[in-house]
Amino acid sequence: MLSEIVPPSVPGVLTADDVVATARSIAAQQEPSGAIPWFTPTDGVPGHVDAWNHVEAAMALTVAGLNDAARRAYTWLASVQRPDGSWPAKWVLGKVTEPGGESNQAAYVAVGVWHELEMTGDEAFARAMWPTVRRAIEFTLGLQTRRGEILWIRHENGEAADHALLTGCSSIYQALRCAVALAERIGEPRPDWELAADQLGHVVAAHPEAFADKSRFSMDWYYPVLGGALRGPAATARFAQGWETFVVPGIGCRCVSDQPWVTAAESCELVLALDAAGDRARALELFTTIQHLRHEDGSYWTGWQFANERHFPGDRSTYTAAAVVLAADALHDGSPGARLFKEIAGRPLGPSIAADPAACGCELGFVANPVRTRL
Repeated sequence: MLSEIVPPSVPGVLTADDVVATARSIAAQQEPSGAIPWFTPTDGVPGHVDAWNHVEAAMALTVAGLNDAARRAYTWLASVQRPDGSWPAKWVLGKVTEPGGESNQAAYVAVGVWHELEMTGDEAFARAMWPTVRRAIEFTLGLQTRRGEILWIRHENGEAADHALLTGCSSIYQALRCAVALAERIGEPRPDWELAADQLGHVVAAHPEAFADKSRFSMDWYYPVLGGALRGPAATARFAQGWETFVVPGIGCRCVSDQPWVTAAESCELVLALDAAGDRARALELFTTIQHLRHEDGSYWTGWQFANERHFPGDRSTYTAAAVVLAADALHDGSPGARLFKEIAGRPLGPSIAADPAACGCELGFVANPVRTRL
C-alpha cells in the first residue's frame, strides 16, 4: 500500500486545492504513452519531451497525489531508455528529433525515483526502476573527465561534447547523491558513485574554469546552490553576486540577464535554492510574487515580457507547473520528499571534499559541512 499523500499548501498564497489544480494541468497534457511534453500543441506547434523535465513533472504529480499519472510517466521513461542508459535529448509527438544523449537528463531519473520512494514508501517500485537508474548513472559517469566535471552530451555518432555545463553538473551532483542513497537502500552500494559525486561537487564549487560560460542564464547563477554544492557563506555570496542582475522586484527572476523576461520556472527554482540555503523569507516573498503568472485553471504561463507587458513565449508549460508544485512542497515542508533539495537519506546536501585533489590541481583541505562520510 502506498503511503497517503497530503498535497501541500502555502498559507496566504496557495491552498492544497490550488496545488492539485496545478498538478492536474500537467496530467491533462500527458500523452497516452505516459510521456509529458513541455506543452500540448498550440497553433500547430507541439511541445517536445525531454527526460529531465519529464521527471520533474512526474515528481510534481506525486506531490499532488496523482499517483497513477506519475507511475505512467516513470514506466514510459523506463520503456524508452536506450541500451547505453541514455535517452534522446528530444522527442516530438513520439518521434526522436534530437538523438544525442545529455548527461543531466540521464542522471535526473535518480532524483525522481528517490523522490518517489520517499513520497510513497514503495520499495518494490524503486527496485523495479533500479536497473533504469543504474544504467542512466553509468552513462552519465562515462562522460566525467578526470578533473571531475561531466561533459554535457554524447552525440549520436558516439563522440562526447568538448565542454561541460555548470547548471547540468550542479543538477547531476544532486542526482548522484540520490543514486548513492537508492543503491544503499536497494542493497547494491556504489562507493564509486559517491567518490564521483565528491569530485563533481568540489569542481562545481571551486573550479569555474571547468565550465562553458553561460553566465547570462540565471540557472548558472543559482543552480550550484539548488543542486547542493554550495551552502552557508558561499551560498549567501552566490545569491548576492547575481541578485540585482536577475531578480526584478515585484515581478520575478529573469531567464537571461540581457532580456526583459521573467519566468515562473526559474523563479520557483530560485525559491527552492533560497529555501535550501535557509533563506526562507526571500523564498516565500519570491514565490508570492510569481503568482501573477497563474492561470485560472491552475496552470502557469511560462513567462512575462515586462517591457512589452505580455506573456512570453505564450504557452503554459508543464515544467513550469511542476516547479511551482515542488516549490510549494518545499515551503510547506510537510511531505517525506519536501526536503529533497536539502538532504538525501538524512545526510544534508552541501560542499564536498575532492576525492582526487591531484586531478583538479588542489591540495586536500578542510571543507565546511562535507557530505562524504566514508571512503
